[in-house]
Amino acid sequence: MATTTVSIRMDSELKRQFEQFCEDVGMNMTTAFTIFAKKVVNENRIPFDIGREIPNEETLAAIKEARMGIGLSRSYTSMEELMEDLNADD
Repeated sequence: MATTTVSIRMDSELKRQFEQFCEDVGMNMTTAFTIFAKKVVNENRIPFDIGREIPNEETLAAIKEARMGIGLSRSYTSMEELMEDLNADD
């Protein structure tokens, strides 16, 4: 089987960590990427979930309140008005 070279750009710290992982499990980066490519081709999909983190209930409630303007600071028309509000006893 003929081989070819593939060049990948990534953050240098990520590369260092990935190289360390590969070494820890007894392979090099080329082997790891080859395994990944073979799995993608064989399964016709990325072999793991790709998604974003789903916020918990507390965070969702905070987002909803912020969108509704609840709990946000008020606006001021002057610096004096702001300072009066800051110095006021609640």
